Amino acid sequence: MTKATARAYPNMALVKYWGKRDPELMLPLTGSLSMTLDRFATTTSVTRDPDLGGDAFQLNGEPVTGDALRRVTRFLDLVRERSGIREPALVRSRNDGPTAAGLASSASGFAALALAASKAYGLSLDPRDLSRLARRGSGSATRSIVPGMAVWHAGEDDESSFAEPVGAPEIRMIVVVVDAARKEISSREAMRRTALTSPYHRAWAESTEQSLAAMLEACRDEDFTRMGRIAETNALRMHAAILACDPPIRYLEPKSLEVFDAIRALREQGVEVYGTADAGANVVAIARPEDARRVAEALADHGTVTEVGPGPGAELVDEAEADL
Repeated sequence: MTKATARAYPNMALVKYWGKRDPELMLPLTGSLSMTLDRFATTTSVTRDPDLGGDAFQLNGEPVTGDALRRVTRFLDLVRERSGIREPALVRSRNDGPTAAGLASSASGFAALALAASKAYGLSLDPRDLSRLARRGSGSATRSIVPGMAVWHAGEDDESSFAEPVGAPEIRMIVVVVDAARKEISSREAMRRTALTSPYHRAWAESTEQSLAAMLEACRDEDFTRMGRIAETNALRMHAAILACDPPIRYLEPKSLEVFDAIRALREQGVEVYGTADAGANVVAIARPEDARRVAEALADHGTVTEVGPGPGAELVDEAEADL
């Protein structure tokens, strides 16, 4: 097959990935756990073309150059090395959600690219190996290969660092977009700076290992309350470690904190809901399915609100339905 098209969805981590043990292999400092969403998909086609002078990348209909193209080319080089096919490729992608705004667009992007590129270059990968491949493009992409709730094992090497499904109670997430603009400092740079300069970096890693063990236990027990408390605490600890960088990095804006305050107010009113936020200003509320609508209505004044549920893993799609 010389062309393939795939779709993948972002994931929202309940126990965060923040920091690399091996930047080359993208091995994480700790394991993490997330839910793949059913909204904000990335659709990507990869077309091998021997007549191209080099790889080309289009995002949302516009040509992309610079660092973003270089990341795509480095990833395609991994696929070409494994397949033995050296042809360059045209990559076309469309993000249905905000790009680089703290809603895991790189996770959906590289998960879709991993599946489309592997098929276009003739590789046949099982979910575990596809997860490992996606990890090399963006760490969190390893989880977007998996449907629903996924745990990413930190592992000891390339073979043992992958994501797989986890049983858990059904939950809903209410995404509150307070700022859809591209963030000024990428997650990759902020992770590097956190590791080098934040005095909380070691404590973050140690507490996250404990949080992951507790979260997996809460998932097995279908204990929503414990899941929510762990997720909210873990997110705020991550942002505290980032804020302690030199110079400081602040992803959460005053509007973000207002959403966290509104979530706390709902809890005080008897609605069990918890908050989380990845590396960006946007906040996600975690609720039981029966409370999701009420939570969405309560948070609607704070930003653009979207209710999401557990979504599918990365999958091939027909080119005709891709609308690229």
